[in-house]
Amino acid sequence: MAGHPGSSESLSARAKLAVTAGKAAAAVSRAAGRGSGSVIGGKVALRLDPELLGRLANHLDVVLVSATNGKTTTTRLIAEALRASGPVVSNALGANMPAGITSALAGGSDAKFGVIEVDEKYLAGVARDVDPKAIALLNLSRDQLDRAAETRMLAEKWREGLAGTKAVIIANADDPLVVWAASSSPNVVWVAAGQAWKDDAWSCPACGGVMQRPGDDWYCGECGFRRPTPSWALSGDHVLDPHGSAWPIHLQLPGRANKANATSSAAVAAVFGVPPQVALERMYQVQAVAGRYDVVQFQGRDLRLLLAKNPAGWLETFSLIDGPPAPVILSVNARGADGTDTSWLWDVDYTRLAGHPIFVLGDRKLDLAVRLEVANLDFRVCETLDEAVQLAPPGRIETIANYTAFQDLRRRVGN
Repeated sequence: MAGHPGSSESLSARAKLAVTAGKAAAAVSRAAGRGSGSVIGGKVALRLDPELLGRLANHLDVVLVSATNGKTTTTRLIAEALRASGPVVSNALGANMPAGITSALAGGSDAKFGVIEVDEKYLAGVARDVDPKAIALLNLSRDQLDRAAETRMLAEKWREGLAGTKAVIIANADDPLVVWAASSSPNVVWVAAGQAWKDDAWSCPACGGVMQRPGDDWYCGECGFRRPTPSWALSGDHVLDPHGSAWPIHLQLPGRANKANATSSAAVAAVFGVPPQVALERMYQVQAVAGRYDVVQFQGRDLRLLLAKNPAGWLETFSLIDGPPAPVILSVNARGADGTDTSWLWDVDYTRLAGHPIFVLGDRKLDLAVRLEVANLDFRVCETLDEAVQLAPPGRIETIANYTAFQDLRRRVGN
């Protein structure tokens, strides 16, 4: 793509300097053992050229993906699908704020498509910078209670930031907050992807009235705000497209939530001209996403690594766990990236784990222990993963952890 606007050959001297300096900063960070360096590299680059993100995206057909849960996985599925039509650059490791996105795009000068996961709070700003062709909005629910705006306010921010956008919005018709956010856009493709967690959408985002929820439908009895008619839908193990054709979903990733992610991904791929059958076949390549769903060997045992960051995520994750007596390790931290407020533990229905041997780890293991005690569950508090694995009865061990606890577990098992 030599000389294409936004490719490395056509960047200004300042932009090239910014990219080079960013890559150098990232290399220093990696050499010092401080992770991938993508965030510090992006920060340095943006400091030198504040317009760099837009310049790097200039030659790309961009899709942005935002949600509280599932955005990293969905980004990965869309990227696989679009590779059927050309090279893709993506922030596949989940660095989803402007600095991390800038770093990812700086490495993709030959790409045709940019598939970008964006933190919910930054979506409107990134959309202004990169002029996306499509934006996927999957769900909104409570997360990081100490610092994230209330979900209704976040939906309002999306609604204002995306009003009148030229992008095609691919939005989950089953989440009232997402529908409210997307409804200000002139071109929306509605997807029936489901919504297992409903506790953040009982009041109408339009007027504050009480939401009525007969079956899979929803509407506000006071102002008439209601679920739009979807053109794509998840139906069992199939994606229904706008023509009524049913396409089988074959994924290596487990659970209903990932079938929903695949349905939204197929709808996105269609915007870029990739047919559902091709898109869904390519999604089968994805086995794990940044360690999530990996089954690893540790101390002679099989451990499946599952990430759950908030009540909606825990609810979906519980549905993946086979019946008793599979042993379960739960690990919860409350560091900066997790949110320091753990009161959300009381919103999770841990009785779903009744009958499983449970082992509790993490910085906030005592908070979790109190929650499990109130739920009348049997559990053991452990100091280390090694201790929990040694105490666990036979069978594959399911490990569920929130964000930084998940990274701790990955480091310990060498994943």
